[in-house]
Amino acid sequence: MKETNNYIFVYGRLLVKENEYGKHLSNNCVFHSKGKFKGKLYDIGEYPGAVYQPDEELFVYGDNFIMNDPDQTLKILDEYEGFGENEEQPNLFTRALIEAETDKGLINCRVYLYNLKTAGLRQITSGIYKQ
Repeated sequence: MKETNNYIFVYGRLLVKENEYGKHLSNNCVFHSKGKFKGKLYDIGEYPGAVYQPDEELFVYGDNFIMNDPDQTLKILDEYEGFGENEEQPNLFTRALIEAETDKGLINCRVYLYNLKTAGLRQITSGIYKQ
């Protein structure tokens, strides 16, 4: 498995280039591959939330990018995702390093995962968020 901290897996509103933060992502990252990771995807309302479950049979699908400047990009995306000590606690999302499958092999990548209870949320069983 290729080790790097420069990969980021995106599965939701950040894929929308009209989104200010999606635009930042497309301007500061290079597309690497389509990918998926084991877990569940939920409809949170205006956006999705994924839960990583490595023993799950279902997948969450998205795109992998290589961040040109990981520290700066993650700082900006943390703000968008409401992740960090200065954000409302508990954070709505948490940033994790997980294993994702791609057509280029397995990679370790950063991903924002939903951090609150999923009871009562509609599961998106296809694993694909449609904007």
